[in-house]
Amino acid sequence: MKYSKIPLFFLTAAMSTTTLTFAGDDDDEEPFDEARLFFELNDTDGDLGIHGKIDGDEWKYLEIEDPRDRKMMHIWVRGRLRRQGLTELFFESAEPTFDELNPIRFFKRFPEGEYDIEGYTLDGEERESEVYLSHIIPAAPDGITIAGGDGIEHDAAEDCDAELPVIDPVGGVTISWDQVNESHAAKWAGDPEKIALGKLGEVVVRSYEVVVEIDESDFKATAIIPPGDGDRVSWSLTEDFFGLSEEGEYKFEILVRTNILDADGEIVTVEVETDGGTVAEPVPGNKSAVESCFEVE
Repeated sequence: MKYSKIPLFFLTAAMSTTTLTFAGDDDDEEPFDEARLFFELNDTDGDLGIHGKIDGDEWKYLEIEDPRDRKMMHIWVRGRLRRQGLTELFFESAEPTFDELNPIRFFKRFPEGEYDIEGYTLDGEERESEVYLSHIIPAAPDGITIAGGDGIEHDAAEDCDAELPVIDPVGGVTISWDQVNESHAAKWAGDPEKIALGKLGEVVVRSYEVVVEIDESDFKATAIIPPGDGDRVSWSLTEDFFGLSEEGEYKFEILVRTNILDADGEIVTVEVETDGGTVAEPVPGNKSAVESCFEVE
């Protein structure tokens, strides 16, 4: 497995940071342990969705308001579950294709800005966090190459139904791709065959995620990979993994995740308690993904 080195300036000199001050701080309201809203693009299928993750002390009520103070979601926990309480919540919206929902309408539904996430614990204590939702969507990973043990190499096809070149897995298989360094809007502006999504803006890659799986099985390999400082990023799997499929076909997905940038182009952070004190950590932001398939001998 190959990992690129993380440059020291990644979280420091690359750009300045902004620490969110939660509105509840002045009223003795504590924030949730974790609160996120972000967009995820599947660039292969051409669809967008909004995702959220909230975690903290057991709660009985939760609501989310958009930057215009319009309630977007509220959850009341009832019955036996109310006595138990909820802690972690993760949700994904439906992801209709661009033919079904124009991206312009999608972004109007979820405007850029600060969203309030508020709730009450089982003990009646208030929790409130402010999260920034950005319309800067990273370009999806590109220049994907699959290389086998004998040096056999090919560019990944976007159509899994197409006839795929066969890779020799002896010695392992390496997947590599170009570093993402621009927004989707910047990369595809003016291209008549692509829809340039979101808005122009700076992109700071937080990490990549690679998933390789065998269809109709529980077998899956996944890794979170730092961006590094080179033009290419890569990840390798050992040949043992490729003996798990009788058909020899594998599906993979590569996702890029950015840090959230505010309206001034600064990295948004939250204060996190550690053994050594309080530190400011960047908040994970929007994601873009591509997926494809390859075969092995």
